Amino acid sequence: MPKDLPEKGDLVICTVTQAKGFGAFVKLEEYPDKKGFLHIKEVASGWVKNIREYVREGQRIVCKVMNVDPSKGYVDLSLKRVTEHQKREKIEKWKNEQKAKKLLEIVANKIGKNFDEFYNEVEEELIKKYNNLYRAFEEAVKNEKKFRKEFDAGWVDAFIEVAKQNIVVPFVEISGYVELTCPLSDGINHIIKALEKIEEENELKIRVKYISAPLYRIEVTAPDYKIAEKKLKENVNKAIEYIKKHKGDGKFIREMK
Repeated sequence: MPKDLPEKGDLVICTVTQAKGFGAFVKLEEYPDKKGFLHIKEVASGWVKNIREYVREGQRIVCKVMNVDPSKGYVDLSLKRVTEHQKREKIEKWKNEQKAKKLLEIVANKIGKNFDEFYNEVEEELIKKYNNLYRAFEEAVKNEKKFRKEFDAGWVDAFIEVAKQNIVVPFVEISGYVELTCPLSDGINHIIKALEKIEEENELKIRVKYISAPLYRIEVTAPDYKIAEKKLKENVNKAIEYIKKHKGDGKFIREMK
């Protein structure tokens, strides 16, 4: 379940409600009915003469939590301790979660359920598995079969349908090379079967392109570079293992010189 208050060190999305004198009062967007205070000394490095030169009413900002008093509900914040990278990352994550909640509402409507009830039913389970709701929608697009195995429930079909209609999953593409030779009379057939081993992949897009014997180019499309590199090596190794079992030889070349 969502926390009632942020913790010290957290980054939070805030909307400035009042800015004057010694600081600014803000609404904590991720924590309903909770407010925070941004002291003027935590607005920017150096001396700040007029806080309105840095923040104004209605402005949305990203702050770092400096102190929390749960008994009083006080949250002290800092603006100057947030880097531009942290700011961009936090805003993107927050916007994605807002979008995910709207998509979840569409799912609820499709299956004829009250949104609040449906949200309470699935939110904790999805976050436990994927850390946030948006990633759950991404995973439903990237790996539908695995998602269906994880959640055997009546809402899954509608969830996947909504995900496919609204989520564009980012992909990266890498390439490498493999040399395959086989001196046997039917060596070409073994090379073809070895190359088929490389393309044996249900989840990712892997293509083999002929360059010039014995060299072949392997192209892998995946959600991120780590997965792409892993699959490239794994599948090329399958081909090399196969060709060696049939009196041939193979060599993986990550980049051509």
